[in-house]
Amino acid sequence: MDRKALHHINYGLYIVSAKNGEKINGQIVNTVFQVTSEPPSVAVCLNKNNLTFEYVRKDKVFTVSILEKDAPMLFIGKFGFKSGRDIDKFADTKYITGMTGSPIVTDWSISYIECEVISETDAGTHSIFIGKVVNDGTLQDNKEPLTYEYYRLVKKGKSPKNAPTYRTDA
Repeated sequence: MDRKALHHINYGLYIVSAKNGEKINGQIVNTVFQVTSEPPSVAVCLNKNNLTFEYVRKDKVFTVSILEKDAPMLFIGKFGFKSGRDIDKFADTKYITGMTGSPIVTDWSISYIECEVISETDAGTHSIFIGKVVNDGTLQDNKEPLTYEYYRLVKKGKSPKNAPTYRTDA
């Protein structure tokens, strides 16, 4: 099987954030997509080993911050290659608290979506959460979103081990 074909699927790069009581965490994801327009809903795919997965499953809310093309690799790496079990990713990150109580990353983000979980589907190592959109907003109109292709080809970024797109031969 030629798994390289999967790299031709188009993705963006996002930060999915969640809360657990007063604790907050976020992670980079590339799997976010709109499911329906009425009612508006989106799906996110999270690795079951990640802290953000635990928070979303427990509190049933999440936010998606849509990253801009110019987001620096150090910023992406903090949310994509480090665990919230080891560091506070929000210690030096600008964010606002959304109406769900989950953080909305404002650093390097062009817009955001806030959701309440309405469904969870097991996908082996990952779960797909479908969330009803309860709020959204634009932070910057004049910036382009960061695509996964741009991240890989121009920024030379890699997929972390827990990413759905991770390959040992890549």
